Formats: sequence, C-alpha cells, structure tokens
Amino acid sequence: MSIMYHDGNRQLQDRFDSRRISDRLEEKLTRTAFNDDDKAFIEGATYFFLATADAQGRPDCSFKGGMPGFVRVTGASELVFPDYDGNGMFKSLGNLIVNANIGLLFIALHDKPKRLRINGQARVSDADPLLKETVGAQLIVRVTARAIFPNCPRYIPNMQMTGPSIYTPQPKCESPEPAWKGFDAFKDAVHPRAPTWKG
Repeated sequence: MSIMYHDGNRQLQDRFDSRRISDRLEEKLTRTAFNDDDKAFIEGATYFFLATADAQGRPDCSFKGGMPGFVRVTGASELVFPDYDGNGMFKSLGNLIVNANIGLLFIALHDKPKRLRINGQARVSDADPLLKETVGAQLIVRVTARAIFPNCPRYIPNMQMTGPSIYTPQPKCESPEPAWKGFDAFKDAVHPRAPTWKG
C-alpha cells in the first residue's frame, strides 16, 4: 500500500502513463526517518514553506523563516520549529489545531538547488520545553513525518541570498516592529508580542 498516492494521483498517473516511475520514486526515495543529509539540510535552512488545511479541507500556505537551526530534527521521524510573532491571524497554526495534517517544503535556491518535502502530523504547544530556549517563539510545533522525500530541483531559479531579514529573531537582539503595525488602520488592534530575546 502506498504512503504517497491516493486515487486522484493514480488517475492522473494512469492517464499520463507515469505510474511506474511514481512507484519507483516512492520505493527508492521516500522514507519515514530523516537521514544525516536531511538533518543537515533542514537545520541549515533559513526558511521553508508550510501547507495546512482547516477542518473542511480548505488549504493555506505560508512562509516560515529564521536563522539557521530554527528548525531542528529531534528524533528519527520528528522535527520541531518555532512560531514567531506575526500578524496574529494564526492561519496555519489554527488549521493544525483542527486538522493535524501538514506539509513542509524546504528549498535551497543558491549553490546546488535542492528540495525536500515532508508530510506528516503536527502538534502545537505553548508548554513545550523548547519554548523556554527558543528566542522569539510564542509556540512550538512538533511534526511527526509520515513521508520524507526529495523532489526534482530542475525548476528552482538560481538566486543569491544576501542575509536574513531584519525581523528574524536573534539572541540578545530586539527585532524591530514592522511598519504596518503602526498604521492608523491597525495600531489600536495590535496584540502584544513575545519577547524576541531571552536574557
């Protein structure tokens, strides 16, 4: 039984005669435990894309960024990432409260292009032990991987990274507030944020 494919995937694979290669890719590349290369790639990442869906299956996709090491592999099939102060809508993490299914996409845009996809189940916590040691975090998300697989990087553009965002939480450094939080339309409704440094 496939951990990767459902009837919709199979319909299109059969229509375009790609079932054989799809099965081979699952057999040869898909795993449920992180290897050393996965761990190094994930823990060296400064961003990833997060896909979630609400209880009715309506999707949402968001960008998550931080300093290298902000995502950690903490077990054979587990990774952890912090939720930093944002706009307060909690679109992605709110979805995880009602639907634990999650997809993560890590991409390297410079040097050697690379993509790694992780599908699994997530738990959101405001009492996780890592919260105390994670600069700027207000919640911690733990993901148990159901499928880990590299993805063909051929369409990744060649880009250059010049540095982290000035808003990225860093030790012993107070991150500035984004300008939009001071706009007349929003400033009276902005929620307090978690401290961006722990002394």
